[in-house]
Amino acid sequence: QVQLVESGGGLVQAGGSLRLSCAASGRTFSSYMGWFRQAPGKEREFVALTSRNGGTIDYADSVKGRFTISRDNSKNTVYLQMNSLKPEDTAVYYCTADATFRIRTTPLYWGQGTQVTVSS
Repeated sequence: QVQLVESGGGLVQAGGSLRLSCAASGRTFSSYMGWFRQAPGKEREFVALTSRNGGTIDYADSVKGRFTISRDNSKNTVYLQMNSLKPEDTAVYYCTADATFRIRTTPLYWGQGTQVTVSS
């Protein structure tokens, strides 16, 4: 099985930056890794994804130009660099993994989540 553990969340002022990390246990064979988020009172929504070697990358329109997803396969770790943060980015951020592109809508594996709070 695949276990995902997020870290790096916290409190930041609008316009600031945070970098989230997600460590996968052991060696994985997941072709894709990514991030979802869930704001208070809202459903979980897609944020970003990357294929194994970064050949396929996708972002939600709301974060394009501000967030960057990257992956270090030697460490089984995926990152989400978040810049120019806005209060509407406040959410619990979840790391995801899957062997196929279904990660875009219904990922197979999920982490426990890490809280990101952006103050105005």
